[in-house]
Amino acid sequence: MMHSVESLEKELARLRCRPRAEAATPVLGEFTVDVAGEPAPYVDRVRAVLSAAVALGATSEFEGQDLPVESIPGWFIAVSSGQGGSPPEFSRNGRDLYVSYTGWVPWGIQDWLYRFAPEEESRGWEWWDATLVGPSRVRVWVDCWGESFFGCEELRWLLCTAGAVHVDGPAVRDVEDWVAETKDGPADAT
Repeated sequence: MMHSVESLEKELARLRCRPRAEAATPVLGEFTVDVAGEPAPYVDRVRAVLSAAVALGATSEFEGQDLPVESIPGWFIAVSSGQGGSPPEFSRNGRDLYVSYTGWVPWGIQDWLYRFAPEEESRGWEWWDATLVGPSRVRVWVDCWGESFFGCEELRWLLCTAGAVHVDGPAVRDVEDWVAETKDGPADAT
């Protein structure tokens, strides 16, 4: 799946502010995430990392060199590179959760950031929204272009390392499921 600078700019806008229901596609991908503690700080951490990565995707040259990481939160750099000190406990636990789910080694920060290059085809999703659906549960909604199977391991890595204790998904859901969670439900983290 190809992303463009324009699509990255729209994704960045959705990271900053919940999109209107009229802008949604008929279906969205959904991850249900259980977190340790309050869900709002969890969503803030996810948004902070994704906002920085998507902004890099829209503005940086991806020519095989290291991308700048100054805008990436320090905890994510630490868990994704082993640099910058010891990651916080929530992030270390999330790294272990990801490895137990996948059996893979943890992501490196540069490999992870390169998934946000406009011409990168392996990232099969764009951020749509997050809804708080319980005292320790979040739903993360992504535009997956209606596909039931799409590349999303970079997102799973972030969801785990931001403080998840369990991640289900992705599942393809009708957009009305998202709309229902944005009306009269718990407030968004923005």
